[in-house]
Amino acid sequence: MKSYLSKRQFLKNLTGVAVLSQTNLSDLIQLHKHIPAEKLAEDEQFWIKIREAYDVPKDFIHLENGYYSMASKPVMQKYLAHIQAVNKVSSYYMRTRQFDDKMISRKKLAELLGCSHEELIITRNTTESLDTIIAGFDWKTGDEALMAEHDYGAMLDMFKLQAKRHGLTNKVISVPLHPKSDEEIVEVYEKAITPKTRLLMVCHLINITGQILPIKKITEMAHRHGVEVMVDGAHAFAHLNFKIDDLGGVDYYGSSLHKWLGNPLGAGILYVRKDKIKPVWQMIGDMGYNDEDIRKLNHTGTHPVATDLAIVDAIEFHNMIGITRKEARLRYLQEYWTSKVRDIPNIMVNTPKESHRACGIANVGIKGMNPADLAKKLMEEYKIFTVAIGYAGVFGVRVTPHLYITTKDLDAFVEALKQLAKM
Repeated sequence: MKSYLSKRQFLKNLTGVAVLSQTNLSDLIQLHKHIPAEKLAEDEQFWIKIREAYDVPKDFIHLENGYYSMASKPVMQKYLAHIQAVNKVSSYYMRTRQFDDKMISRKKLAELLGCSHEELIITRNTTESLDTIIAGFDWKTGDEALMAEHDYGAMLDMFKLQAKRHGLTNKVISVPLHPKSDEEIVEVYEKAITPKTRLLMVCHLINITGQILPIKKITEMAHRHGVEVMVDGAHAFAHLNFKIDDLGGVDYYGSSLHKWLGNPLGAGILYVRKDKIKPVWQMIGDMGYNDEDIRKLNHTGTHPVATDLAIVDAIEFHNMIGITRKEARLRYLQEYWTSKVRDIPNIMVNTPKESHRACGIANVGIKGMNPADLAKKLMEEYKIFTVAIGYAGVFGVRVTPHLYITTKDLDAFVEALKQLAKM
């Protein structure tokens, strides 16, 4: 049955919900399109206007957007419209439009990543994406996997589970927090590789420190040794300006869409290079696709489809801002506050200073203060929300401003750090 309503008609006729126009924002950006991104990043009045597109909390300064960043007002209104539209016709939508609409979202995401939609599926988050590969890898007793202590705990746990189940050996390295060169980082990984190493997991952008790793160089090195590479891109996708081809031929890449893309909760991506799809075992039995079809890894059952529908809206908003402007502003915000505290006694910035080694995320600690206590004091005494980090040699709070954060917000944060450092 292919005669059903178009998506636009579907929303208009079934919901009656008014969607916030992006015209004003679009006009604003058009007026500033001639300004270089790095210069525009410093234009506070421009970004205060962008801030109006978000429902910003009024009772605290939100500096923990890396875990989950709110969707913009335009995206949220369209998301709510999707929920109402689907609910109004329920099974009719699920049986007639669901998969065609999901394909549209897949293709838009693949375009953003720079790959074929046949190499990408929509998951629920980065953990599901990468755990799908870790669990689906055809491990043999004695095989080795290589990772870092700074990698995300959920994936480290999945490797531990495979070690318990298949006799896998996990080798864990430590990434230098303030590297002198890319080669120093690559060498740490390369020294840990043996003839038994089959898979290397690496963060594109380390979630606890914000350090950007030289993925292309690491991938090319690993491939020379016959080792496949899986990249945790949870904090890089829609944060950094890149395409998959820029990463040296990575085999697997996973990310979440509720972080820097600004999609409502519940969606992520998994990229698997075309020639790597067939050997991966699916975690949930689904015999409806052949072994070369990435959709064999994407058995979801009945799930909240409005989240998938909102992906197109989130991408539209993201593209309106522009990834070059977005990356420049996020890096500017990070460097704005870190540059003011790096040389203050008792304050430790656990993020590299060089611009190409970090973007919007950074980590800061105070000597002698437990990270949990620091996060608690910042929230209770200064109304600034962060998250405590206290492992893998990193002791501080992670700070992740988003586009709606202003320099005035960061000035308040800097002042709070200075006062706490004196204690």
